[in-house]
Amino acid sequence: MAGNSYGTLYKVTTFGESHGEALGGIIDGCPPGIQLDFEAIELDMARRKPGQSAIVTQRKEPDAVQFLSGIFEGKTTGTPIGFIIPNTNQKSDDYSHIKDNYRPSHADYVYDQKYGFRDYRGGGRSSARETASRVVAGAIAKQMLPEIKFNAYVSSVGPIHLETPYQELDFSKIESNPVRCPDEKSAAIMEEYIRDIRKQGDTVGGVVTCVIQNVPVGLGEPVFDKLHAELGKAMLSINAVKGFEYGSGFSGSEMKGSEHNDLYNPDGSTKTNLSGGIQGGISNGMDIYFRVAFKPVATIMQTQDSLDNKGNITPMTGKGRHDPCVVPRAVPIVEAMAAIVLADFYLINKTY
Repeated sequence: MAGNSYGTLYKVTTFGESHGEALGGIIDGCPPGIQLDFEAIELDMARRKPGQSAIVTQRKEPDAVQFLSGIFEGKTTGTPIGFIIPNTNQKSDDYSHIKDNYRPSHADYVYDQKYGFRDYRGGGRSSARETASRVVAGAIAKQMLPEIKFNAYVSSVGPIHLETPYQELDFSKIESNPVRCPDEKSAAIMEEYIRDIRKQGDTVGGVVTCVIQNVPVGLGEPVFDKLHAELGKAMLSINAVKGFEYGSGFSGSEMKGSEHNDLYNPDGSTKTNLSGGIQGGISNGMDIYFRVAFKPVATIMQTQDSLDNKGNITPMTGKGRHDPCVVPRAVPIVEAMAAIVLADFYLINKTY
């Protein structure tokens, strides 16, 4: 299986399956001498881990990271950082009913067709549990770039949208509720909606907005390696992501150039920021902001038709522990992938 690594100079390789012994990763290219804040890494892991509230999967995993290499006396050494995250709460029997069946909208069928064999326990390698390793790499990338601030939050759940511009939000409130929406009123409505969806045995999608501040001018390349293109690739590599837009996004297609152009200030900043902090594929020093759309979780606690490996259509009901809405736990994953992208471009920029 190819495609287990991401990045050019700050390169992250992940390994492991949902119900295997452990997940893990190797971070190559991290500069030496970075004093790591292990509590900050643990905090990001706690934000992603299952079982943290009543509106997420109740799988209980501590997600404790064990570093194996690349760190000495609390500092990075410049050598590859190896780590594992043991799986301690597998319930593989929850998936015995899909050993010979392909769940709707999962990777089961395409895995069998491509590889001729699959780990059906929790989706194996295709499980969103793989993203735990990304959060570790992203937490270290953030500490490589201490001046840059990464803040992601839930801006919509199903039909419920937070319309307040990010500039008017208090990011310190993101962690004040289980939905991770910085607007308390909207968060309460979203949480109640998720609870109701869960009672129906169904799931719902949503949108995570991410804001990156204090980005230096010059990150990104003008042709194929555009900064926004890499951010888009990184976000679309996250499980359940169906859409990505940055800056004015699709709404910009409805505007005239006279409305959309960001006019300059004498210091090189711009009066508006419909460009989303990136022009010509290169960061311009303004805030980078983007939105990531997540589909509803495919496993629902209702009976649906599935396909078995003999070509028969058979009824199947979801079992096990699953998120009714993935977006609250996706917030730190979005931040992590954004940090990995910027860390990579930061190192590339230093080669000029």
